[in-house]
Amino acid sequence: MTLAEQILYEDNHLIALNKLPGQIVQADKTGDPCLADLLKLFIKERDSKPGNVFCGVIHRLDRPVSGVVLFAKTSKALSRMNQLIKERDFRKVYRAVVTQAPPSPSGHLEDYLVRNSKLNKSFVTADTTHPEAKLASLDYSLLATSKGGYHLLEIELHTGRHHQIRCQLAHMGCPIKGDLKYGAQRSNPDGSISLHAYQVVFDHPVRHETLTITAPQPWQNMF
Repeated sequence: MTLAEQILYEDNHLIALNKLPGQIVQADKTGDPCLADLLKLFIKERDSKPGNVFCGVIHRLDRPVSGVVLFAKTSKALSRMNQLIKERDFRKVYRAVVTQAPPSPSGHLEDYLVRNSKLNKSFVTADTTHPEAKLASLDYSLLATSKGGYHLLEIELHTGRHHQIRCQLAHMGCPIKGDLKYGAQRSNPDGSISLHAYQVVFDHPVRHETLTITAPQPWQNMF
């Protein structure tokens, strides 16, 4: 899939991509090409823009995760979107394939998470007074169960902690398919985990109207 084919939405202020598993949003220690830099080059060439192209990262997804990721094309849009996220006026909906059925068809999870940077992993702690513990909150609902025994969940995030969905679902007893780090028994052939940023909903930073951007889930044939 080309970068042009990954574009879900674009206007003068924002551009949204359907990130593929394995792509990185922002440059990291691997030195691999990141979407922010690739987008700058793409826009510069497509629009024949002289000079530098602005491309601000609004939010990130883990490397093995797919789905909607949003970038700002102007500094004003980036500043306003950062404020929306800070005020939690930015709705994020994910879909995940898990290997065990949840204890109930829908529910609310609240846990305190502690991040271990050396392991690049988060853990649920019962010690709410731990100096690094952060409250993590989400809602989930069961959408479908496959003949193969997998379960499709929809998750709405209320906080944005490190590996939050992966950690909280695993702690509930429902590790995400392919997520070896958080308890899955087998990896996915492409190295992905079956977690997809399905939809974002927010107030457009310039037009001030509700904008909904959706990336179709990649497991249509499974359920």
